[in-house]
Amino acid sequence: MCDIESEPKMAYNEAAKTAVPFGTRPVSEDFMEKYFIVVPCYNEEAVLPETMKRLGEKLSSLEERGIASPDSRVLFVDDGSADATWEMIKKAHEAYPSVFTGISLDRNRGHQTALTEGLMAARAERAVSISIDADLQDDVDAIDAMAEKHAAGAHIVCGVRASRQTDTFMKRFTARAYYRLMRFFGSNLIYDHADFRLMDPEALDRLALYHGDDLFLRGLITRLGFPCETVSYDRAERFAGESKYTLKKMLKLAMAGILGFSGRPLTMIGYFGLLVGAAAVLGLIAACIWGGAIWLKAVCILAILQAIIMVAQGIQGAYLNRIYDEVRGRPLYIIREDTRQEP
Repeated sequence: MCDIESEPKMAYNEAAKTAVPFGTRPVSEDFMEKYFIVVPCYNEEAVLPETMKRLGEKLSSLEERGIASPDSRVLFVDDGSADATWEMIKKAHEAYPSVFTGISLDRNRGHQTALTEGLMAARAERAVSISIDADLQDDVDAIDAMAEKHAAGAHIVCGVRASRQTDTFMKRFTARAYYRLMRFFGSNLIYDHADFRLMDPEALDRLALYHGDDLFLRGLITRLGFPCETVSYDRAERFAGESKYTLKKMLKLAMAGILGFSGRPLTMIGYFGLLVGAAAVLGLIAACIWGGAIWLKAVCILAILQAIIMVAQGIQGAYLNRIYDEVRGRPLYIIREDTRQEP
């Protein structure tokens, strides 16, 4: 932790009921950017004191080294928690308003919605956002490497797990299968990346062009027109409390990723119908030529009729997909560079 100088900032530490020095902020603000560390929270009262302590220290370190400006903040977004999470956030803000701030949603809207709100709040402040979960499984020290890559010109820096050796075989298998499935459906996800990332104001401006109730942020960031730099880190165990990502929520997030980036599920039944129809026609021809049983011919005819229905459903799906794209109102394209704007 940083050295203590005169009039140090003090970190809110509810667990120990003590004040932990953060250190002083730099005097010169030249070439420094405002940083917002965005932390979505849902029933995190058990881990929040330690989260505040570590993130407060990290923010202070960034400020002392001249990376983050004095008006940088740790922004907690309470996603309608039923415990004392919001009360703890308010208490921290009242005690140390120059370190912590918070937003409380009216009810539980979901992790991605809470995170999006925090990112848009950072955008409104023209701040560089670093999103991280409250459970402290993501390595807080990896923020330094993210800031370095941003200083070198990166607009988006993603935290990527170094390995999955601590996961069970089933979890590793399902994760690989999901990433491959997403690539098949047209979403270029960054493997082993969740929501631990840095985004600068320009990237946030482009993210704001996308609307919807079920945003899948890790899928959107690869579509913003900026190269995604990566920083590898070792993922730790949850510091305290229990994971709020139930199987139901994980399946919902997975479906949001699939349905939000591809219309293939709507049209695949049509292609499958063509295959079934072709096989049934060939089967019927073979049965007529070589004398198949009556029941076999009947089955082939029924399969042909079913294939026609499936193809018709596929055509309907193609039209629904076009309507879906129009309703979402997503940008047709994003300009990566424009020589007309060069100095």
